[in-house]
Amino acid sequence: MKSSSLFLVIIFLVNSLSAQTKPTRLIVRGDDMGFSHSGNLGLIECYQKGIERSIEVLVPSPWFPEAVKMLKNNPGVDVGIHLTLTSEWDIVKWRPLTDCKSLTDSRGYFYPMIWTNKNYPGQNLLAHQWKINEIEKEWRAQIELAIKEIPRISHISSHMGCLDMDNSVTKLAKRLAKEYKIDIEPSEYNTIDVGYYGPHTTSAEKIKSFIAMLDTLQPGKTYLFVDHPAINSPELQAIHHIGYENVAEDRQGVVDLFTSDEVKKVIQQKNIQIISYKELLN
Repeated sequence: MKSSSLFLVIIFLVNSLSAQTKPTRLIVRGDDMGFSHSGNLGLIECYQKGIERSIEVLVPSPWFPEAVKMLKNNPGVDVGIHLTLTSEWDIVKWRPLTDCKSLTDSRGYFYPMIWTNKNYPGQNLLAHQWKINEIEKEWRAQIELAIKEIPRISHISSHMGCLDMDNSVTKLAKRLAKEYKIDIEPSEYNTIDVGYYGPHTTSAEKIKSFIAMLDTLQPGKTYLFVDHPAINSPELQAIHHIGYENVAEDRQGVVDLFTSDEVKKVIQQKNIQIISYKELLN
């Protein structure tokens, strides 16, 4: 074997061994803080007692002021702005922070959906003549209010897929993230999205399928898991939209998962390092 070939083989083996000795890293993110009191309680519980390290906040939502107070009382949690252009629930609605008529329905609320939805015909943003300048105005208002109230904001994320609705919108979000110095995009750090491996309707199913997912993670790689914790309460039982009626049971199941002692034990046994968005910069 030529010396150059031998050198390449040695480098490959060293890199492989190095990757195997590095821990698996996992970001556990909770979404939708501000949409309800029950959601706020569940998200904070999953940080205080569980494995969640990053929380995404809906700035125009009705329970945003409470979210701000709770996050101030929990200064260690990483916070992202969950940029939104939708208000999806049937009986809990929110409006944009700015005057942007191309983004709202006849009542002045955000449309419930971004994409075509058979349960909400004509009530998706893409079915209307939205204006990119109004999206920029609204998102600037959401970002600036979030940074004012929660100065440690580290990143942005997408609610209901709004960042992907159009290439111009995707580019706008990236430009704003850079401008406001909150640009941590996990995919740019080779982070891999993961989800449940199996059924995940009940709490028990969620725990089992999450552990099955943990079994597939590889040393030296970084992963991102996202779900929506909230406490099952009369308030949450009243919140729903067509096609998603079991909100309270489903989101309580996420709380049960994120705070599960069984899950924590498996994470420890597998030497999985739970990190936040901010720790991707290290």
